[in-house]
Amino acid sequence: MPLALDLTGRVVLVTGGAKGIGRGISEAFQAAGATVVTCARSAAPTLDGAAHHVCDVRDPEAVEALVATVVETHGRLDVLVNNAGGAPATEAATASPRFHDRIVGLNLLSPLLVAQAANRVMQQQDGGGVIVNISSISAHRPAPTIAAYAAAKAGLDSLTTSLAMEWGPAVRVNAIDVGLCRTEQTDDHYGGDDRVAAIERTIPLGRMADPLEVGHVAVFLASDLASYVSGARVACDGGGEPPVFLHIT
Repeated sequence: MPLALDLTGRVVLVTGGAKGIGRGISEAFQAAGATVVTCARSAAPTLDGAAHHVCDVRDPEAVEALVATVVETHGRLDVLVNNAGGAPATEAATASPRFHDRIVGLNLLSPLLVAQAANRVMQQQDGGGVIVNISSISAHRPAPTIAAYAAAKAGLDSLTTSLAMEWGPAVRVNAIDVGLCRTEQTDDHYGGDDRVAAIERTIPLGRMADPLEVGHVAVFLASDLASYVSGARVACDGGGEPPVFLHIT
C-alpha cells in the first residue's frame, strides 16, 4: 500500500514561506493537511489558507512576538522550517564587513534565533516538535561570489547536528541541502532560458528542482515516517554536481 503523509492538526511556521522555495514548502505542508503560517520582512502575495506575518527574523523581539502569536492563535507549534535566507553575488575581496555581517546573520544566526524560540514551545508541549533547516549544496563546495553565504550554510549544517543532540528527544532537528531550484528569479539570476537549459544539462536528473519537491522532503522530515531521523543532512540536489573536467572538450 502507498504511504500517505497526513499532517492534519500540525501547526507549521515557514520563514520566508510566501515565495520562491519557501512557497513550495508551504504548499507541500498544506497539501499534507497542516495549518501553515508564513513570515517575511514585508507583506507577501497571499498563499490561500495560510496566515502571513511581517517579521524580521534577525530581530529577537520580533521573533518572540511571532512565535507567541502562532501559539496564541493555534494553541501549539509543531514544525518550524527555517527557510528565510539568501545572498546577492559579491566578490569576497571587496565586500564590506557590514555586508558579511548581514549575510551570516540572516543565514546562520537568524535560524538559530527562531529555532530557540520554537524549541522553548516544543519542549513543553505534548509530542514535542520538529525543526527543518533549509541549507544549500554551497555549504560543501567552493562558492566564489557567495563565500559568506556558503560559510553560513556550512555553519547551519553544523548547528543542525548540535541542536539535534541538545534538544532531543522532544525535538528533532534536520537540514535539507538544496541544489539548483527553479523560482521566479531563476532566469534573471542565471542569465536567461538558454543559460538555464545549459546548466540543467549538467544535473544528473536533467533539470532544476521545483520548489514543491523541496517541500516534499521537508514534509517527510516533519512526519512520523521520519520519527527516528534527527541530526541528518538530506541532499535535495538532483544527483549532485559533476566534476568540471567531465565537461572539458
